[in-house]
Amino acid sequence: MDVFQQLDRIEDLIVSSKHVPFSSSVMVSETEIFELLDEFRSSLPEELKQARWMVKEKQELMDETRKEADRIRDEAMQERSRLIEETEIIKAARAEAERMLEESQGQSREIRLEAEDYADERLANLEVTCYKLLEVIKRARERLQGTPEQTEEAQEFELE
Repeated sequence: MDVFQQLDRIEDLIVSSKHVPFSSSVMVSETEIFELLDEFRSSLPEELKQARWMVKEKQELMDETRKEADRIRDEAMQERSRLIEETEIIKAARAEAERMLEESQGQSREIRLEAEDYADERLANLEVTCYKLLEVIKRARERLQGTPEQTEEAQEFELE
């Protein structure tokens, strides 16, 4: 018996059933309707059952695919956040390195200038000392080469 014949039998059962008074409802034998439905289910073509199974499988596959897509998207967002943080850390580190380099170059310049000033001061003192020493040497040589009068003058100068 094909599907349409079985549907016709269910329809005949409903039409031939007794009507409930004062309503459009009918009383159908529960046993008969269940028997007809069981027959109907068993006579459904195998292709329909396979199609139903395929639809179910397709839905499950779509659900799994959606879950996997959500998981991949979440991972990508986390990786993006991590990379952004890493980039910000690198930028901050570079800025700090540049600041430290500029600061150390400034300190180096300051130390070099102070060292040059100190060396200049020491050289100026040495120059004065050398000039005085040169004068003493010059006078001593003059004394050795000169007259006794010049020697007395040199001694007087030294005493002062």
